[in-house]
Amino acid sequence: MITAEGLQDQLLSIVAAKEKPELEEQKNNLIIQSAENKRKQKEIEDTILEVLSSSAGNLLENETAIQILSSSKKISEEIEAKQKIAEETQKEIELTRQGYLPVAKHSTILFFCISDLANIDPMYQYSLVWFINLYIMSIENSEKSTDLQERIHKLNSHFTESIYRNVCRSLLERHKLLFSFILCVQLSKGRGEIDDNIWRFLLTGGVGLDNPYPNPAPEWLNDKSWAEIVRASDLPAFRSLMGHVKENTEKWKVLYDSPTPHEQAYPDDYDTLRALERFVFFFEGQKTKSFFFAFIFEDF
Repeated sequence: MITAEGLQDQLLSIVAAKEKPELEEQKNNLIIQSAENKRKQKEIEDTILEVLSSSAGNLLENETAIQILSSSKKISEEIEAKQKIAEETQKEIELTRQGYLPVAKHSTILFFCISDLANIDPMYQYSLVWFINLYIMSIENSEKSTDLQERIHKLNSHFTESIYRNVCRSLLERHKLLFSFILCVQLSKGRGEIDDNIWRFLLTGGVGLDNPYPNPAPEWLNDKSWAEIVRASDLPAFRSLMGHVKENTEKWKVLYDSPTPHEQAYPDDYDTLRALERFVFFFEGQKTKSFFFAFIFEDF
C-alpha cells in the first residue's frame, strides 16, 4: 500500500507537470545536467589523483602535469559555477511547484477516504491507477484560472465532486451518506477544523472508571448517558456541561423528548458553542446539526 507521503509527492508531480509543463521539463533537464556535472567532477578528481600518483620527481618541474592540473582546475571551476546556477534554478522551480501542494494534500486525503471503504465492505476496492487517471482528467477538465489560489480551489472542488460521483456509483444506497460523512470529516481534519479530542470522544465515548456523580434525572436520563456527559465535561469546550445538565434538567429534557432533536435549539449557550459548530456538515444540501449530544443521549 502506498504511503500518504509517497502518494502526495506523486500527485504533486502530476499536477505541476499538467499546470506548468515547461517547469517540469526544466526540472528534469536540471536533474540530468546536475548528474552530468557530478560525473565530470568525478573524472577531474580521478585525473588529478592519477597525475599526482604517476608523477616522478618534483611536480613543479613536470610541465605536462602542471598543464593537466591547470586545465582540470579551470574545468572544475566552470562546473561548480554551472552547478550553483542549477541549484538556484532548482529552488525557484521547487518554490513554484510547492504552490500546488494543497491540491496534492487534498487529493491524498480523498484517496485514503475511498481506501477506508474496504473496512465497511470488502467489495469496495479501488485501484491507484483508476484514481490517478481520474485525477488527471479532473485537472484537464476543471475550470482554468490565472490566479493560483482560485485555480487550487477549482481543482479541489472539481476533483472532490468527481470522486464522490464516481465512487457513489459503486456504493450501496445505505453507504452513500456514510461515505459523505467520511469525506467531510477527513477533509475537515486535513484543514485543522476538527478538535482531535472531541472527535475521539465522538467515536469512543471517552474512557472512564466508575462515575462518582449521581444521576440528576434517573426518571428519563439513563446512567450510561449521564456517564457520557460526565466524561464529556473533561473536554475543554465542555467543562461546564455536567453542571449545566444537573442544574437545568428540564431544559435538557425538552431536547431529549423532541421528535426532531436535530432541529431543536440546545439550551442556553450550548446552541452556539464553537466546539459544536465544528461538527456541522452538509450532506446533499441538507444541513445536519452536530450529533455530539445525540451521541450522549443515545436514545436519539
